[in-house]
Amino acid sequence: MKKEKHIIIIAGEPSGDLHGASLTSELKKANPYLVIKGIGGELMQQAGMELFFHIKELSAMGVTEVLKQFKQIKQAFDLFRKKITLEKPDLLILIDYPGFNLKAAEYAEKNKIKVLYYITPKIWAWNRSRLKKIKKYVDHAAIIFPFEQTIFKKANIPATYVGNPLLDRYREVKREKELSKSPNNSGLLLPLTIGLLPGSRESEIANLLEIMLQSAIIINNRAKIVINNLTNIRFIVSAASSVNISTFNKILEPYNQVNINTQSDNIFEVVRGEPTEIFRHSDLLIAASGTVTLEAAICGVPMVIIYKTSPFTYFLAKKFVKIPYIGLPNIVANYPIIPELLQNDATPEKIANQVLSMINPEKLASIKKRLLMIKRYLGDAGAAERTAKLAIKMLES
Repeated sequence: MKKEKHIIIIAGEPSGDLHGASLTSELKKANPYLVIKGIGGELMQQAGMELFFHIKELSAMGVTEVLKQFKQIKQAFDLFRKKITLEKPDLLILIDYPGFNLKAAEYAEKNKIKVLYYITPKIWAWNRSRLKKIKKYVDHAAIIFPFEQTIFKKANIPATYVGNPLLDRYREVKREKELSKSPNNSGLLLPLTIGLLPGSRESEIANLLEIMLQSAIIINNRAKIVINNLTNIRFIVSAASSVNISTFNKILEPYNQVNINTQSDNIFEVVRGEPTEIFRHSDLLIAASGTVTLEAAICGVPMVIIYKTSPFTYFLAKKFVKIPYIGLPNIVANYPIIPELLQNDATPEKIANQVLSMINPEKLASIKKRLLMIKRYLGDAGAAERTAKLAIKMLES
């Protein structure tokens, strides 16, 4: 293979940056002379990719949220087209982010550039018409769920199941908190730790963080009544590196005051960055629907999944989404392992009631057992390495 081989990678959101970083590292291992440029974040840059547009301008979800960032999205796409036209890369690798990336695939195909799509659009959930675009513009798909193989085979699209990249990320995570009998008759180790995961996008923080904090206050105040002698609850809150921490703290501060029942300051502890430590220490999670729920499932942490978005976005989702669940653990299992509270049901009162009903060692143990089955179903680690091998093969052909 020639030393000057050139790859462009596009990831449009934080999860894509994470998986793109692993893929970039594996590509560099396979060929240190590869020139890799693209759209991503700090992680991909640290792994050896030259950024030409930063991910922080693109992390929007939902119709109204995307419209607000139209100017930045157009700017990124214009820059991408310029790079394609002037530099003529040997391969384009797309990571998730379908609204942008399918258009990028179309432009690359017109310019006779090979396209590898890693973490393909969720056509099994909605918008199956995207299969036609994938078939027309993508040379090979690196898929991450076993059940996608049947869909791509039926559509006659070249595809390889590379495994789920989350298995690489969490293969070393060991749980510090496990169920055990304790003198308080709850059957749980104290302090009971509940993790709050409001999401990695600004829109998710705006919609979900305050609801989670309000539900936590209700849980904290009711726990002593519901569970004998359980007075010690610890709440840890995930603040993703992609969110504006000053905005985050502005929402949190009014809730982190003296609690009238415990007379203790700052009942909420913020963990900045990746949620690994939250998974490690939590007995239970309240999590925004998204990739993080499958991450938690792989780590064996029971949870309640919530989501709330703009009324228009939710209306469209109800109209077009064709699957019965929103949470990835439930989708993979094809069974409601994890409770879901969406839109008008995602209220502090209902969330608190659901959590309190789950603080039971038998219930938590049953959920953990089912989550382990999901992890086994996904297979072995090594998704980034297998995808890198596919990319190298495409470069050599």
